[in-house]
Amino acid sequence: MAVVVVIDDEYRQVEIIRTILEEEGHEVHTASSGEEGLKLINQFNPDIVLSDLKMGGISGVELLDALPDMALKPAFIIMTAYGTISSAVEAMKKGAVDYLTKPLDKDVIVHKVRESAEKINLQKENKWLRYELYDKFKIEGIVSSSKKMEETLEIVKKVTPTSVTVLIYGESGTGKELIARAIHYNSTRRTGPFTVINCAAIPDNLIESELFGFEPGAFTGATHRKIGLFEASDKGTLFLDEIGDLPLLTQTKILRILQDKEIRRLGGKNSIKVDVRIIAATNKLLEKEVSTGRFREDLFYRLKVVTIELPPLRERKEDIPALVKFFIDKYNQEFGKRIKDASEAAKKELTDYLWPGNIRQLESVIERAVLMCDKDIININDIKSELRLPQEEGILDINIPDSGINFEELEKTLIKKAMIKSNNIATNAAKLLGMSYKTFWYRLEKFGLKGNSSKGDIYP
Repeated sequence: MAVVVVIDDEYRQVEIIRTILEEEGHEVHTASSGEEGLKLINQFNPDIVLSDLKMGGISGVELLDALPDMALKPAFIIMTAYGTISSAVEAMKKGAVDYLTKPLDKDVIVHKVRESAEKINLQKENKWLRYELYDKFKIEGIVSSSKKMEETLEIVKKVTPTSVTVLIYGESGTGKELIARAIHYNSTRRTGPFTVINCAAIPDNLIESELFGFEPGAFTGATHRKIGLFEASDKGTLFLDEIGDLPLLTQTKILRILQDKEIRRLGGKNSIKVDVRIIAATNKLLEKEVSTGRFREDLFYRLKVVTIELPPLRERKEDIPALVKFFIDKYNQEFGKRIKDASEAAKKELTDYLWPGNIRQLESVIERAVLMCDKDIININDIKSELRLPQEEGILDINIPDSGINFEELEKTLIKKAMIKSNNIATNAAKLLGMSYKTFWYRLEKFGLKGNSSKGDIYP
């Protein structure tokens, strides 16, 4: 159902339209002049306005110009005699969405109003979803009370209104993407797209087609045009996660985009202007990558206009109780539970843990605890199994014999087991070991594990 205002100085015409639209379930208000119609528009904030083109006093086109400043303007449909269609077309250039020719046809009225109502509802839904995103990623809503994190959020607040390039440092799971989204959804680009690409998860031979797109015939298998992520992110933000794993050639092209604000699809001849804000993130020390020649120095300096460093969870332990409560509330809603909190003993255990996987790991632990807990308080037994790895010995519970161990053999064994567990899919095996695809591939070569699968060797 839509709220419709119908304006025409022919009383009989107005009443016919009212009857037709009310039978369709719409709420209809009518006026016999442009001045009266403008009052109704201000009063009822309609979804759709049907207005005659020529009336005494304010005409339909003048009424269109006089519409108040509204967050979501109504769909304006002009009604006109056949001989003045050219005027209706002019009205559409000024913002009218469509026109109806007199004598009016019932089916055409129903169809055009229904079509306009669907578009308005979609616009309302999109606007509501945007507001939800703004609320979800507002900077004030980020759970934090630690000094380190508060200092970080102060920097975030300062860069948000600008379009400067931002480089985010942080270990895996510290919330780099959350901060990037907060910057985007609190900026003037909030209505544009926010696009994410994990540079470490895409093989080198595919990364450029993902970022820049391609034209038909650009390479074998390129049968159609593909729009790349830079082009798709126009007027928005592109988040380049794990940028330290980008190939050098791709780094060169991104540097050119930052300088010239234009891209060229693979196989394309024409440059395309793009307006994209770049936010990059990495868990690597890019200064070290620059010194070893694995990362371009000029790109590094273009990226680090503003640098944000996210502290690991072990350095912001005072935030853990609040994060625990936040995740309990989140998964209560998802699983239909009514868990109030975690016990003091459970909170102490969670606070004392070193969290190698940072906030992502903490969320996973609480998600499971909420799902499995049958009481209104999460106790230590609900989380103990998830924290079974002793902190003193790092991530793996390995006893080192007095005779010592061969570290390379241990690494080789772990790589073999990861490949077996991932059904010989190298990308998935790399994720199991917390490595980038490129690093994992290097180690496969190092240990001679890229063999012939028919002989039982590991073969990604």
